[in-house]
Formats: sequence, C-alpha cells, structure tokens
Amino acid sequence: PPPPPPPACRGAPTPPAPRPPFIPLVSPLRGGAGVGGGGPASADPLAPLIDKLGSSDFAAKAEAIDAIAASGDERAERVLAAMLAGDLQARRADGRVVIAARKGQVFVLTDPLTGAEIGEGGRGELRAATINNRLRAQLRGALGALTLLSPDPGKRATAADAVFTTRDGELLPVLDKAIARESEGRVRARLERAAAATRLATAEDPTARAAAATALARFADQDVRSLLTGRLQAEPDAAARTAIEDALGRIETELALWGVLANVFQGLSLGSVLLLAAVGLAITFGVMGVINMAHGEMVMLGAYATFVVQSLVLAYAPGLLDYSVLIAVPAAFVVAGAVGILIEQTIIRHLYGRPLETLLATWGLSLILQQAVRSLFGPSNREVISPPWMSGAIEISGGLALTYNRIVIIAFSLAVFAVLTVLIRYSSFGLRIRAVTQNRRMAGSMGIRTQRMDAMTFGLGSGIAGMAGVALSQIDNVSPNLGQGYIIDSFMVVVFGGVGNLMGTLVGAFSLGLVNKFLEPYAGAVLGKIIVLVAIILFIQKRPQGIFAPRGRAAEA
Repeated sequence: PPPPPPPACRGAPTPPAPRPPFIPLVSPLRGGAGVGGGGPASADPLAPLIDKLGSSDFAAKAEAIDAIAASGDERAERVLAAMLAGDLQARRADGRVVIAARKGQVFVLTDPLTGAEIGEGGRGELRAATINNRLRAQLRGALGALTLLSPDPGKRATAADAVFTTRDGELLPVLDKAIARESEGRVRARLERAAAATRLATAEDPTARAAAATALARFADQDVRSLLTGRLQAEPDAAARTAIEDALGRIETELALWGVLANVFQGLSLGSVLLLAAVGLAITFGVMGVINMAHGEMVMLGAYATFVVQSLVLAYAPGLLDYSVLIAVPAAFVVAGAVGILIEQTIIRHLYGRPLETLLATWGLSLILQQAVRSLFGPSNREVISPPWMSGAIEISGGLALTYNRIVIIAFSLAVFAVLTVLIRYSSFGLRIRAVTQNRRMAGSMGIRTQRMDAMTFGLGSGIAGMAGVALSQIDNVSPNLGQGYIIDSFMVVVFGGVGNLMGTLVGAFSLGLVNKFLEPYAGAVLGKIIVLVAIILFIQKRPQGIFAPRGRAAEA
C-alpha cells in the first residue's frame, strides 16, 4: 500500500482522495457494449425477463415467455427456441441464464441475447430451465407468433398453424397486424383461420364467439370441425351455440363433398393402373384368344427393369437420377416385350385352340418367372426412388391432397392409351392386327403372316404391361409378387369392357376403379372386391359380350 500522506499544513487545502481503478461493466446489449457503449445491463428490457426463465416458478416463466414474445425483439426467437429445445440453462454460481451446447465433455456457454460465447461449464455447474407441457405449448405458440411477420410466406403459414393449435389470446394483436399486412391469399386464409379459432376459444363476449364460429365455417377441414365440436359442448350461450351448429353443418356438408372428390381421384388413380395392366391383356386376348396367366409377371418385370435402370444411373450417371423413371419406360417396354415374344414363340404357339392347356401353362410360367426373379434379386422388396417432380401433393380444402405421383400416372396411362389407339387405327401394323382379329383365315389368304402378327401382338401387349410396372414402382413395393395383385382385376376389366375392345378396356378400368374406391369405406377392401366380382358375374349373365361387343375370332368362339 502507498505510504500515508504527510500531515497537511494549517490552512492548506486537503488533497483529493485517489480514484479507484476503472472496471467496465459488460452489458448484455447486442455487441457487448460497456457503459460507454450503450448503458448497463439493466437497460436491456429483455434481461430481467430472461432471468425469470431460469427460476423454478412456472407461473413466472409463463409471464416471462408472454412478455418476451410480445416485445417483438428479433432476439426473442433465439431465446425461446433454445428454451423449447432444452438448451437454456442457469449457472449455479451466479444464476445467469445462458444457452449451453454440449461439446465433448463440457458445455459451451453462449449469451442468449448477443449470441457471443462467454465460456465453458460442466454439467454440475448448470441448472436446466425446466418446462412442462403447458409451457411447451406456450413456447410453440410464441415462436409461431414471432414468425407471423416473417418475409418468408412458408414461415408465416407455419406460424399461423402453430397459433391455431395453441389459440393464445395474447397473440391476437400480432395476428391482426399480420392479417392486415398479408398479400398472399393462401397465407391470409390460414391467418384468418387462426384468428377466428383463437377468438372462439378466448373471447368473453358471446357475440364475438358467434362471429368467430361463423368465420370458421369458411374453413372445411377436420381440425376446425374438431374445434367446433369441442366448443359446442362447452358453450353456455344459446346464440353462440346456434352459430356453432350452423358452422358445423356447413363444414360437414363441404367435407362430404370433398370426400366424394377424394374417392373420385383415388378411383381414377386405381383405374389408370388397371388400364395399363389390362390394355395389353385385351390386345392378346382379343387377337389370339389366349388366357395369359403370366401377364402379371410382365408387369413385375417392368418394375424390376425400373429398379435396374435406377441402380445403373446411381452407379454411373447420378446426375440423371431425376430422369431415371423416364429412361426406364422404354427399357421396361423392351424387356417385357422381348420376354413376351419369347413366351409366344416357345410355349403359346404350340397351344392355340386349347385354352385350358394355355391357362395351365401360363400359370406355371408365372411361378417360374417369380422364382427366377426371387433367385436373382432376392425375396425382399426393392426400393425405387421417386424423382422430385413426382413427390409432394397439391393441397386442396377439406383435407383433399392430390399427390403428384398419382397425377403423373393418370396422365401417363391416358397418353399410353392414346398412342396405342392411334397405332391400332391409323398404322399398317394396326391394320394387320384388326384384320387378323376380324377374320384370321381371310387375313392369311391376303398375305398377312398371321403367326408373325401373333408374336408381335403378344410382344406389344407384354411391353405395355412392362410400362405398367414402371408406374406401379412409384406407388407400390417392387417384389416378385407384384403382378399377382392385378392379374384378376385385369381379367375383370377385359371381360367387363368387352374382349379385345380398347374403348371397352378404358371404360371398364375406370368404372371398376371408381366402384372399388366408393365401396371400400363402407364394405372394406376385401368385401368390396367380392361385391364387384359378383356384380360383374351378374352383368355377364345378361350381356355376355361385355359393354362393347367383341369381334373376330373371340366372338365366333
């Protein structure tokens, strides 16, 4: 210590006391400014609120969360997100609330306001800012409210859904502000839905609750229906109950309509698959009268051709992965068509005119093909990656989602059907097929090589079945038994529509697809198929030729 000063002389002024050394106060303001850079820590309004988050009083934590969310400060999202993730901790030594991230054996501590690293700590030096289910829901709602004014439309929509779930009345001012500023119709509708649900749950005025119920009637979805149903049981006011009942009635009606449209879409999707699987069978059955029980295995070969093409693309040209499905379409046609021609040349050709032997031979061939594929690729399912342009869905009101992969399959099946129709009607190859179908002996006498036409027709039908396998690989498992689930339905489509008639196959495929999807919700999948089978049997009893009468050799038989 310095020596004491000498005694002052009489009349001399007393010297001033020495000043203590300057110790800067570190402020939690952004940038870590000291006293001269922005004021002490207590000047930051968020600092005392964050300190409350580390207390053991859950009521105080709830108040602090609401206050932080209502501040509108851009740092609030980081603080609340850390608390929801369990990363907000309080130091036992001084009670300071920090964000702790595990790095090896220690925790790296970060200031929740500045985001700056402030040191390290062990597990015993920290105390978690614990939360319960109520606080967890409150945090989700608060975080949702903080992103209601985000420049990203996707974040605003997600935030609106989060507020709809929590229905926190203190977020209504932020919601109203977001609605007033919203320019996108889809996001604005979600914001209005969240605001109406929050007012219905929190408004004390029965008139406001009735108005909120009327506003919710615009949004026909299952969540709104559940909200209104629960509120109806607890609503004490008669006028508000009437408004809720009216809103529920409108939503039920609209949901029923959207359910019908969903069944129509699912039926068209199933019908498009049946069309691809049955159209090749209709050609071979109509021209040659062959009951080909191995037709389902042509579909299976097309699906495995898709898997092989995708595996080769991944190995040698990964940049083309998004287009591997398009590459697989001609590959599956060639593979299945070549196998079909080989089957016709080696087995079918020797069994013409003997339908029972043909049925047994092709059924045994189907078992051989299944076992061959099982031995080559294994018995387990194979995964085919859907390209990005076939992933996702179009969200429509009422919970109706139109998936891109099924939309593409419907368009693909109609395109294949259109090309095949043009080929049959306007090409020389199609002219020869029609000639053989109508009068085989006369076509042969006119110089048409009927045996060659049989092989080409069988190959064409098998190739189309292979393309059906490409489509099925996007919505079903690729396995050795893939084709077995569609062979019976394909025969029903051919018989119901009219043997050998392409237009009958189109009408029959989509008719059976729609009927199946409308029966499944009431009768179940298995009983629905049984009902369809019985109905087709009764229909064939009255009209054996099907919807469109067959011509040529099949009709004469």
